[in-house]
Amino acid sequence: MTRPTPQGRSHARFLAVALCSATIVVDGYDLIVYGTVLPTLLGGGAEWTLSAAEAGRIGSYTLIGMLIGALLIGTVTDIFGRRRIMMACTLWFSAAMFLAAAAPNPDLFGLARLVAGVGLGGVVPTAIALTVEYAHPQRQNATNALMFSGYPTGGIVAALSAIWIIPEFGWRAMFTAGGALGLVLLPLMWFKLPESASYLLNRGRRAEAEALAARFDLTLEEPVHSTGAAKPSALSGLRTLFSGRYVVATLLFWVATAFGLLLVYGLNTWLAQIMRKAGYGLGSSLAFLIALNLGAIIGTPLLGRLADRVGAKKVSAGMFLTAAACIWALSYNLPPAVLYALVAVAGACTIGTTIIVNSYTATFYPAHMRATALGWSLGIGRLGAILGPLYGAFVINSGWGLSANFYAFAIPAALGMLVMLAIPAARRNEPVPELQTAGT
Repeated sequence: MTRPTPQGRSHARFLAVALCSATIVVDGYDLIVYGTVLPTLLGGGAEWTLSAAEAGRIGSYTLIGMLIGALLIGTVTDIFGRRRIMMACTLWFSAAMFLAAAAPNPDLFGLARLVAGVGLGGVVPTAIALTVEYAHPQRQNATNALMFSGYPTGGIVAALSAIWIIPEFGWRAMFTAGGALGLVLLPLMWFKLPESASYLLNRGRRAEAEALAARFDLTLEEPVHSTGAAKPSALSGLRTLFSGRYVVATLLFWVATAFGLLLVYGLNTWLAQIMRKAGYGLGSSLAFLIALNLGAIIGTPLLGRLADRVGAKKVSAGMFLTAAACIWALSYNLPPAVLYALVAVAGACTIGTTIIVNSYTATFYPAHMRATALGWSLGIGRLGAILGPLYGAFVINSGWGLSANFYAFAIPAALGMLVMLAIPAARRNEPVPELQTAGT
C-alpha cells in the first residue's frame, strides 16, 4: 500500500476540519436564526405576536435542548464514535428546523426549538474533539478557532438572509432554509468525514486507528493508566472528570463556559432589539448582529494563533476583559462607526472567547475522554446560554434604561476573566488511579 504524501495528508486533514466547520456553520445558522426573526415575532409581523417574556422563554427552549444534547450525546460520543454521532445530530436538528417552520402556534414552535437544541448541542463537542485531533499539534487552538468561526459565519448567513428572505417569503422560510442546509451537508459527511483515531484505539481497534494515523499523519495518544490498571470502561472518562486531580479545573471550565455562553446567546438574541430601542431601523439593527459575528470570524482565528504561542488561559482571560470593556463602552453616545467597531471587537471577544475556552478544555484532558469533557463543559455551560435570553428579557423589561442593557452583559464578561485565571495547570501525564483494578 502506498503511503500518502505529506501534501495528501495535509489535504486530508483540511477536509476533515472543513467538514466539521461546515457542520458548525449550519449549527450557527440554526441557533442565531431565532434572533433574526425575533423583531418580526415581537412586532406583529407574524400570525401570532409574542411578548418579550414569551420570546425570551422560547429562546431558552433551544438552549435547554442543547444542555441535554451536550451532556447526553457528548458522553456517548466517546462510546459510539464521533463520526456516527455527528451525522445523527445533523439529521436530527435539520428535521426539527422543518418542524419549527411548520409550527401552527407558539407552543409547538417552542417545542420544535427544544427538539432542535438536542441535536445542536450534541454536534458541537463532537466537532471540537475531531478538529483538535486532526489539527497540527502546534496549531490546535488556531485550527479549532478557524473551524469554529463557522458558528459566527452561520450567524452572518442568517442575518443577511433575513434582510432579504423575511420581507419576501416570511419568517418561516428562515427555518426551512436552515433544515435544507443540514440535509445538503449529510451526504458529504457520509463519504468524507473520518472517524476519530483515538476513539478507535480506545475501543481496541488498533489496526484501523493506525491506518487513520498513517493517512492523516497523526500521533496516536495512548491512554495513560496506572500500573496494573484495567482497560478503561466506556464511562471511565466521565469518572475521571471528577477525580481529585481534575475536579477543580472541571468545575471552573463549566463556570467559564457558562459566562461565555450567556454573553453569546444573550447578545445574539437581544442585540438587534436593543439597537432598535436605541433608534435604529430593522436593517441597521441586523447590521449590528452581522458586525458581532463578523468580528468573531476575523478576530477568533488570530486570537487562536496567539493562544498557541502564549497559552489559551492567558488569551481567553484577556478576551473576557476586552469584551467587558467594549460592551460597557456601547452605553455611551458614540458615532455609529465606533459602535460598529466596538460590537465587532465584542463579537471576537465573546463568541471567540468561548471558542478558545473550548479548545483549551479539549487540550487540557487526555484524548480518550476529550468529547466527554467537552460535552459536560458545554452541557453545564448551557445553563448560562439558557439564562442569556431570559436575562436579556429581564433587563429590557426592567425599566432601568438603555445603558443597563450593556452594563448587564459587561459584568459577566469581567467575571469570566477571573474564573479563567483561577484554572489550575493541567497534569495529564500522571496515571489515573480511578481506573485501577481491585486489589492492586
